[in-house]
Amino acid sequence: MSAQPDRFVHDRLPSRAQWPQLRYDLPELQFPAQCNLVEELLDKAAAKGWGNNPLLRSSRVTLSYSEVRDRVDRICRVLVEDLGLVPGNRVLLRGGNSIDLALAWLAVVKAGLVVVATMPLLRARELGDIIDKAQPKVALCDATLLEELELARHERPVLATVVAFNAASEPGSLAVRAAQKAGGFTACPTAADDIAMMAFTSGTTGKPKAVVHTHRDVLASCETWPRHVLRARPDDIVVGSPPLAFTFGLGGLLIFPMWAGASLRFLDPPFTPESMVRQINESGATICYTAPTFYRQMAPFARQQGVGRLRICVSAGEGLPDATRQLWKQASGIEMLDGIGATEMFHIFISSASVDVRPGAIGKVVPGYQAKVVDEGGHEVARGTIGKLAVIGPTGCRYLDDPRQTQYVKDGWNYPGDAFLQDEDGYFFYQARADDMIITSGYNVGGPEVEDALLRHPAVAECGVIGKPDEERGMIVKAFCVLKLGHTGDAAMVRTLQDHVKASIAPFKYPREIDFVASLPRTETGKLQRFRLRQL
Repeated sequence: MSAQPDRFVHDRLPSRAQWPQLRYDLPELQFPAQCNLVEELLDKAAAKGWGNNPLLRSSRVTLSYSEVRDRVDRICRVLVEDLGLVPGNRVLLRGGNSIDLALAWLAVVKAGLVVVATMPLLRARELGDIIDKAQPKVALCDATLLEELELARHERPVLATVVAFNAASEPGSLAVRAAQKAGGFTACPTAADDIAMMAFTSGTTGKPKAVVHTHRDVLASCETWPRHVLRARPDDIVVGSPPLAFTFGLGGLLIFPMWAGASLRFLDPPFTPESMVRQINESGATICYTAPTFYRQMAPFARQQGVGRLRICVSAGEGLPDATRQLWKQASGIEMLDGIGATEMFHIFISSASVDVRPGAIGKVVPGYQAKVVDEGGHEVARGTIGKLAVIGPTGCRYLDDPRQTQYVKDGWNYPGDAFLQDEDGYFFYQARADDMIITSGYNVGGPEVEDALLRHPAVAECGVIGKPDEERGMIVKAFCVLKLGHTGDAAMVRTLQDHVKASIAPFKYPREIDFVASLPRTETGKLQRFRLRQL
């Protein structure tokens, strides 16, 4: 029943024996065999009474659901009629978060094509790797970001055409082409299991992998965490920092607001903690998505300026230190909504609403998913014991043509690569990335716990903790700290921070070495790259 004659992605999926089990146990997870996710979320909005509701906002323009549908339909015609694309062809997207990028994403998927969204800061070499892997025929690129893409396609004839967007008056631009088209494009009648998108992992541990998600996957994600935990409303205005090329951003800043009939406001550059707080107030935003580090940096501005109508603050992308949670709550009055997800699973699968928060815990498993903590053999361990997280549900990992599939999926369960413990009440407590656990003199130490202790000292702005090989202890705990202005990174500060950690948590967990650095290596989505700290 597939509507995608281009079988490039289908043919490069893992063998069925290597797939995760996909479970659709809840009534809301039953989808028809044929469905197009953009048709479901956008085309059917008017029938739900949302046609005139705002959907995409910026400081300059607001588009309703009906207006977005018309613009998306015109872009669909450009893709099919002008560029000759057929369902299953890949289309590379390159741009920062904007209305034009959102319109392009929706049009590509509605036309039955496969989105390959890329982070705007990627350079030619990284873009070249993605082109080699995905083999896109067309790229839609922000007019300000063409240079690196042109370098990347120089020796890659497969990418035959690049069309610029955010260039309303430029001849040949996406807007000029679309303005010449009629609306009324009928959504491609994709099978629920036809491919909607390829998402490249954000590279916290090295070379990115390409994750494949279907129309069913994205719709299933709408019916789990957004329905049962987030509970957005049609009057919500959503803002945030994660790129739409990152599934945390795609879900939070496009797909999930559409599912709820809400709107999203794209923020104006320059993008800083101060400007984000200011624009939250100016726009009347009610839901915010960003990473823990950014909430920490926003806190002093929230204390000064307030946070207006903001009611939900979602943190994901990396572990949330309790020190950051408390700092933000004191500054804003809002209990942060924490969650853990994965590009491989599309979005969040463990979380708790603010009323159910337990200190130090990420939360409980989201309805629709199952999760357990297991040993090396895949056997569930006793509650309170550290082990590896295993997850199963309506979404799961399928890498494109990558031998690492068998590392992520074992016996049908997804292994996101995190070390957790689960308490008797079912709350999950994040310890570290599984390969980041520090074993020192026989003791297990989670780097995030030490980071949380260090962040509670008033001199520390940011920090990262790793295990450093040591002949005597196997490993020692080593910290990299960014100090706040006015503090000096000398031997006295090392002793001060070591004593602070010893007084905060079990003394054996204190960092035996501390390096002071100007900044920490992070991905574009804000995740700490501990593998780069280990390289240092």
